[in-house]
Amino acid sequence: MTNRSSRPWYLAPYYIWILLFVIAPIALVVYFSFLDLAGNFTLENYANFFSSTYFRMTLSSFWYAFLITFISVLIAYPTAYWLTKTKHKQLWLLLIIIPSWINLLLKAYAFIGIFGLYGPANQLIQFFGAGPLQILFTDFSFVFVAVYIFIPFMVLPIFNSLDKINSALIDASRDLGASQWTTFRRVIFPLAINGVKSGVQAVFIPALSLFVITRLIAGNKVITLGTAIEQQFLVTQNWGMGSTIAVFLILFMIIIMLLTGPKEKGGALNGKAK
Repeated sequence: MTNRSSRPWYLAPYYIWILLFVIAPIALVVYFSFLDLAGNFTLENYANFFSSTYFRMTLSSFWYAFLITFISVLIAYPTAYWLTKTKHKQLWLLLIIIPSWINLLLKAYAFIGIFGLYGPANQLIQFFGAGPLQILFTDFSFVFVAVYIFIPFMVLPIFNSLDKINSALIDASRDLGASQWTTFRRVIFPLAINGVKSGVQAVFIPALSLFVITRLIAGNKVITLGTAIEQQFLVTQNWGMGSTIAVFLILFMIIIMLLTGPKEKGGALNGKAK
């Protein structure tokens, strides 16, 4: 039996990692949030964050994050459900995940070519008799590309939850006379809700802090918290204000994680009926 006094030594690398790459960076961000441009202590940054400008920016960030997450769920849930019914589900799942291995910058530049005035999207529109449209640098292009990027991160946890559901529960529901919709609403969806919550975490939280896509695809017409942080640090060189926005972004992320924390359902842990 392992000596209890020696256990902390096994955890030392973990604690060092957490200290250096989680606690220390957050502490630095909090520290800089109380400094002005001259390096003096101030609370003005926090006062500015609650101004109308940053309030509208925060609402805009949450709106786009919600829209991206909602559309991702609408697409990912039926896709994941269909995957669990296919013969080669692991292969299909791999094909969906593979695009996430491609560098984000490469995918963004690919969509710049696709949505450009002379790109395939406008050529298809012209084929049907309409004129070229300004697709790039619009809200539509931003949401479309963001959903495309985040879809694998929504499909995977939902698929895992659906695949773990005990099929005997579904058979029992149908034997008792429940319709397909009732079975889905009362059995399948509640047992797979943890997968949806994990997917929401994996999509909503990064969507709040997007800045590469907002620049390349939306042309800075969409301003998110991530875009504001980038501008404060790299453009205006106001590290204090950038850190303040980052502090609130971290708080928002923690709240979202607490709200979408998983709760185990017994039926989903039993596996499939043999």
